[in-house]
Amino acid sequence: MKINFFKKKNNIKINDILNILNLKKKKNNFKVHDIKELDSAKKDDVSFFHSSKYLDALKNTNSKLIITNGKLKQKIPNNIEILEVQNVLLSVSRVTTLFYPDSLQDLIDFNLKPINRKKYSNIKIGKNILVGKNVKIGENCSIGHNCIIEHDVVIGSNCNLGNNVIIKNAIIGNYSNILDGAIVGKKGFGFYPGNQKNFRYPHIGAVVIGNYVEVGSNNTIDRGSLSNTVIGDGTFLDNQVHIAHNVKIGKNCIITAQVGFAGSSLIGNGVMIGGQSGISGHLKIGDNVQIGGGSGVIKNIPSNTKVMGYPAKNIRNFLKENK
Repeated sequence: MKINFFKKKNNIKINDILNILNLKKKKNNFKVHDIKELDSAKKDDVSFFHSSKYLDALKNTNSKLIITNGKLKQKIPNNIEILEVQNVLLSVSRVTTLFYPDSLQDLIDFNLKPINRKKYSNIKIGKNILVGKNVKIGENCSIGHNCIIEHDVVIGSNCNLGNNVIIKNAIIGNYSNILDGAIVGKKGFGFYPGNQKNFRYPHIGAVVIGNYVEVGSNNTIDRGSLSNTVIGDGTFLDNQVHIAHNVKIGKNCIITAQVGFAGSSLIGNGVMIGGQSGISGHLKIGDNVQIGGGSGVIKNIPSNTKVMGYPAKNIRNFLKENK
């Protein structure tokens, strides 16, 4: 299911993009459909290449127009047109804002209204619940007191929301539980430091939560920047877990209290992570990995591995070094 939580401009042309990037304009002022990541971009979308980590995605992309820098441009195939800039991610931020002007701020949905109890007669409803436009809630759900569900949110059947839950820019599957105080779908912590001020990064993605998921109390799950933040079926999150933008967690994972995920990391299926561990950004954690409590993960971990410590290492080596 794809829902656009942010309105996109449909009349963007290449010269609009070149203008905002301070690049030379073209005589052939063709239309550009959207901005996408390499693996999801189509031939009429602009994309970007900012790190050699994404070389495989570059080789398989359908985009014919890519933002990159002078150091990386030689890696791009000849059939792709290059927009060379100094700061790739800052340029992507500007182009994203061009397509989605309302995405830079995390604006409050001022069109919320008290929930229509007749419309949602087949669910249990607490007090002081506010709901936005086009919200869909499945049968046999339960919503606690003081909840906010903003526009276009989709909640499946047989779900339970605790008290004081805020849901925005999110799609939630069936039989999932969101416990007290959780915030799902807020903008991510994306910015670029400047000499005079910091520049915010727009977030046009969503949070997609699967079936039979449990999100613990006071969890914060950020929506994606260009792609979605994803929580796979059957995964359980303990209390006070933070999941940053673009993180993708697989199925049947167990994440205990106070674990933090930096942006864009990929977590496999059946992963177990002990309390107060930290996962750095842009990493790949394989299937069935076990990470001991208090660990700091700063590099990729292959499947079926047990690690612990900072930096996280094979658990046998960690235990030998800390007898």
